[in-house]
Amino acid sequence: EEKIVYKAPPEKTLTEIMQQDQEDESLRKYKETLLGESSNIGAAVIIDHNDDRRVLVRQLALVAEGRDDMLLNLVEGDLEKLKENPFTIKEGITYKIRIDFQVQREIVTGLKYVQRTYRKGLQVDKMTHMVGSYAPMELMQSYSTPFEDAPAGMLARGHYNVKSLFTDDDENEHLKWDWSFDIKKDW
Repeated sequence: EEKIVYKAPPEKTLTEIMQQDQEDESLRKYKETLLGESSNIGAAVIIDHNDDRRVLVRQLALVAEGRDDMLLNLVEGDLEKLKENPFTIKEGITYKIRIDFQVQREIVTGLKYVQRTYRKGLQVDKMTHMVGSYAPMELMQSYSTPFEDAPAGMLARGHYNVKSLFTDDDENEHLKWDWSFDIKKDW
């Protein structure tokens, strides 16, 4: 695997960003458009006062064509118990993963989703998706991976464990959780 050497720019608060280049009217309007409700200096968007994280990951959905979304609640209950209730995936289907989240307090840059999949203790897949940069807002935001095909055949059937991580350029871990799925011949 090729190592990408990237150094994130220094972190700035919303206040610093809004106060910078105040004399440039078009840049000021552009920032207000991008930041929306976060552009009012001193009016930080805080969704959960008891949670200091910037990104609040709410749920993971397995989206398969022709079926209702299978949801994994990442807010309620014990995250350790998620791997005890695996999703069932029909072999060979086309699916994608959608992650719903909210951003609070400050801008988050370089948000990414990393997923490692294991079977019988061996890593069989790793995917890293750049999610993007987001301003704080109360609205739920989503990221969907591209569609991919589930493995098919007798050897592909079985139980898989997954380690997921939502992180950013500043190496903040917003949420880390384990879950699982079973590939079966039919739903």
